Amino acid sequence: MSLSEQKAVGVLALNPAVDVSYEIPQLLADRKVRAGKSWFHPGGNGINVSRGLAELGVDVHCCSVTGGESGDLLLRLLGDTLEPNHNHFRVQGETRLNATLLQQNPPSQYEVDSTGPEIPADVLEDVTACLLNSCREGIAVLTGSTPPGVPQDIYRRLAEEVKSQGGRAVVDAHGPVLLEALKAQPYLLRLNQYVLEMATNRRLENTEAIARTAREIQNGGVTLICISLGQKGAVLVDEANSYHCTAPRVHVQSTVGCGDSLVAGLVAAALSGYRPESMLQHGILCGSATASHPGTELFSRAEVEDSSHELELTALDI
Repeated sequence: MSLSEQKAVGVLALNPAVDVSYEIPQLLADRKVRAGKSWFHPGGNGINVSRGLAELGVDVHCCSVTGGESGDLLLRLLGDTLEPNHNHFRVQGETRLNATLLQQNPPSQYEVDSTGPEIPADVLEDVTACLLNSCREGIAVLTGSTPPGVPQDIYRRLAEEVKSQGGRAVVDAHGPVLLEALKAQPYLLRLNQYVLEMATNRRLENTEAIARTAREIQNGGVTLICISLGQKGAVLVDEANSYHCTAPRVHVQSTVGCGDSLVAGLVAAALSGYRPESMLQHGILCGSATASHPGTELFSRAEVEDSSHELELTALDI
C-alpha cells in the first residue's frame, strides 16, 4: 500500500512544548554552570509524533493547543513541517518550556517538564472535534500529558469515539489517564518499562516477565502492546505472538523524543501493512536514530532506511 492510498492519521497534541536542551560539564549545587551547547526544538509528545510521521512521508493531521509567546515560538520552530495540516487552538497562558540538561561528567540526563496552560472546555471540545474529523476511519494518536482543565478519561472517551467511527486509536500515556484509556481497548498501546511496572505494581526483571505482563493487559482487548526498553530495544505483544527486538548500537546523545519516534515508526509501518514484528523493527530504528541526536532533534528518514542496521528479533513463547 502506498502512502497516498493510506487512511488519514490524526495526532492530538494537548500539551506541546518548546524543548530547551543544554550540554553542560557537570551540575553542581549552588554553582552556576555554563552550557557549552544549547538547542531549541518544537516538542511535546504529540508534536514529536507528528514530526516523525511527517518525516516518514505520512500525511499527518496535527491538532494542538498553544498559548502566549512561547506558543508563538513553538510555531516558528515548527515552520512548515506540519503544514498545511496543523490546526492549533489558542488558550490563555503560556505553552510549556521544558528543559533537558545533558551532563558530560558523569554522563547523565536531567529533565524538567512544566505543567502547561489550562484548557477551557470550549477549546477542548474544538480540538478534540478537530482530531475526530481528521482521522475519521484512520488512526488517531492520543499521546502525552494532560494539562489543567482536561479530565483524566479524555483518552478513553476519544478512543471509544474513534472506534465508533471505524478508526483505530493509538495510546501513549501513563498514570490514571492510561488506566482509563485501557477500558476503551485501543488498537495500539505504547509504554516504557517503568510505566508498565507502575501500572501493574510489579518489578519486571527480564523481557519474558515484561512480555508476560503485557500479555495480561493485551488479553483485555488491546490489539498490540509495545513496551520500550531503552538501549535494550522493545517488546511487542500481538494477539497471537510476542517479540523482543534489540536496538542498534548508537552513540546516545539524548533520549528525549525516542518514545515518540518509536510510536511514529509503529504507526507508519501499520499504515503500510507491515506485520507486527516488522512494525517493531521499524519503530526501534526510528527511536534509536533519534537517540543519536542532541536535544529533541528527531531521526531522518535516510537514517531509518540505512540497510547497515543489525537488529536481532526473537520470538518469545508467551
